[in-house]
Amino acid sequence: MPESDVEQLPRFPFEQPGALEPPAEWAELRAGCPVARVALASGDEAALITRYADVKTVLSDRRFTRPTPADGAARVADTESGGVFNSEMATVIPQHGAAHLNWRRMIGKWFTAKRMNALRPGIAAMAEQLVGEMVAKGGPADLKAGLAFPLPVWVICDMLGVPDADRDRFAHWSDVMLSMTRYTQEEFDAAQADFGRYMGAHIAEKRAEPGEDLLSALITDTDADGEHWSDALLTATGIGLLIAGHETTANMIAKMVAMLLADRTRWEELLADPSLVRTAVEETLRLDANAGVGMSRYLTEDFEVAGTVLPGGTTAMCSMAAANRDDTAFAAASDMDLRRSPNPHLAFGAGAHACLGQPLARTELQVALEVLLRMLPSLELAVPAAELRRIEGLAVGGLRELPVRW
Repeated sequence: MPESDVEQLPRFPFEQPGALEPPAEWAELRAGCPVARVALASGDEAALITRYADVKTVLSDRRFTRPTPADGAARVADTESGGVFNSEMATVIPQHGAAHLNWRRMIGKWFTAKRMNALRPGIAAMAEQLVGEMVAKGGPADLKAGLAFPLPVWVICDMLGVPDADRDRFAHWSDVMLSMTRYTQEEFDAAQADFGRYMGAHIAEKRAEPGEDLLSALITDTDADGEHWSDALLTATGIGLLIAGHETTANMIAKMVAMLLADRTRWEELLADPSLVRTAVEETLRLDANAGVGMSRYLTEDFEVAGTVLPGGTTAMCSMAAANRDDTAFAAASDMDLRRSPNPHLAFGAGAHACLGQPLARTELQVALEVLLRMLPSLELAVPAAELRRIEGLAVGGLRELPVRW
């Protein structure tokens, strides 16, 4: 397609009216153009999928997977390499077939319901400590800095056996690697190299002196083929888990609380019936309007979606957040119903690449909400919801801060 034609396409992600409000384009495209041509931050063209059934179909089709640098797929970021999804790390972790399933099985053992239940008391104790420290300093306070960010960092660092004292470095490296428009290619390369050296040094330490953590287990265990993982795969996996394990959950804790406080009758409903915490968490995940760019799939052959044949070589951007507001999938889809059940939202994706860490994310979100309801029942926003500020230029969505008082 000529460059001038791509420049005329709508730019995705779309502008949002507010940090908690969905772009008008989602509903318009679901209704009239469920497979839309859009330009990404890189200027490359992609096909945007917005309806629930279509997003689930594309994500669940085992023929298609995350783009790799060899595909020549549309780049999400405006850097030369196209960002973390086209990075060196993406080539090391297997994305297809038996090798990918093998990789998931090795890690999935650490995210079972039994392990989550064992972690829960420790997560609650940490959340209580963080809220207590926030209260001691006095309000108003930034709930993101006080609770939402440090809690998931502590949890994932504990699981990986790396010091959470390094959390500011992790945050910087993660932000750079998840950049769409915020950082240069040189900054991306430097962050990836620094993060790789850091993780490589920890893996060497774990080899010499294994612990009870996930990294030590991955080093000492063998996979289904009886093979030990290479240092490159261990490093890429450690980086991937650290980024995924703190960045998205930290942002979601803050967004969840903001959504529940934006209309305080929701908070009051939870105070009156704390048993609703589980379904409330799921409903905030479903209604998250600030979830980020979504998931991309590289189509290796012609594929029909919503009556449109997408040719092989197309990059499909699946907007789970738009799909989660589809009235054909959810009754009164735009309304927040804290009692909604079942709630088969796509916030964690679908199919072979659905989020491995979703049991952990759910546990952290539930525990954070339980602790806040118990310790700070009078919690409220310190600014109008319309004044909350979005993070800009990253592949994941979030709030810059969450000012609260009690």
